[in-house]
Amino acid sequence: MTNYFVYYRVDPARLDFLRPEIEKLFEKVQKHSGVRGRWMHRRDDPSTYMEVYEDVKDAAAFEALLEREGAKLGLQRKLERFVNAA
Repeated sequence: MTNYFVYYRVDPARLDFLRPEIEKLFEKVQKHSGVRGRWMHRRDDPSTYMEVYEDVKDAAAFEALLEREGAKLGLQRKLERFVNAA
C-alpha cells in the first residue's frame, strides 16, 4: 500500500476560504477511496501545509482523484509517494 503526502504553501489571507475546501476534498476522497486525509502545517512555518493519506490500495485511481479534486484548490501542490520499507 502507498502513503501520500501533499505539500503546499497557503497565503494566510486564503486560510478561511481554504479550510472548508480541504474538508470537502477529504470527504470526496474518503467517499471514493475509503481513505480519510489529515491536514497539518509545519510547526516552524505556519504557511506550509501538508495533506496525509495513508494505506491507499488503488494508487492509480487515487492519484487521478487527488489530481482532479486537488486542482480545484488553486494551489501549487507537490505530491510525494512512500511505501512501507519492511
